[in-house]
Amino acid sequence: MTSKLIRRTTVACLSALASTAACAHLTSDASAHLHSADLTASFAQGLLHPLTGLDHLAAMVCVGLWSVLGATQARSGYTLWRQPTAFALTMLLGTCLSRAGMSLPGVEPMIAASLLIFGLLIAARAHLSQTWGTTLVAGFALFHGAAHGQELGGHIVATLGGLLMSTVGLHVAGIYLGQRIQEHQHVPASRWITRLAGMGVAAMGLAAMGPALAASL
Repeated sequence: MTSKLIRRTTVACLSALASTAACAHLTSDASAHLHSADLTASFAQGLLHPLTGLDHLAAMVCVGLWSVLGATQARSGYTLWRQPTAFALTMLLGTCLSRAGMSLPGVEPMIAASLLIFGLLIAARAHLSQTWGTTLVAGFALFHGAAHGQELGGHIVATLGGLLMSTVGLHVAGIYLGQRIQEHQHVPASRWITRLAGMGVAAMGLAAMGPALAASL
């Protein structure tokens, strides 16, 4: 399973790099002045952005972790990646919409709510159907993407390439952690660690909810 995850991550990373490389060959007048340094800076900005915000980092790791711990049985590579893929793609959609000028209401409260819900789901190892689980993850991802779009600048394709690579990497980290926990689920300590981690993320979301609601009013 680990080798499959590595291959999927490699494909996603190569796709992001290919998108970035393609930008260097744009021929329109608007992009003719772009230099490789501009693309590199934009790519690096997108790559680092989820890693510098604890809320985004925690949410992305949680999605990967819950895709394993929330499964009622061992999942194939396709079903295992359904929720992380939904998060990544919907997040990119939200980022593009935000960069295009579309404003979603309650972005920060929804990000806080995502941490609260994801944390509780992990702590309880709650099982949802694939449809409901994917819908929930994608809904929250749209708001995470909107926040990225408000904060990120630079060349959009290069920025999205870096953002996608970082997101996939954090999902892989969550999936790997979940698989290791599952391998040792017979050890009582592993369940307590999962519960404590989930409650910690939920507490983070709850603590952020008040200020986020106050700022949005």
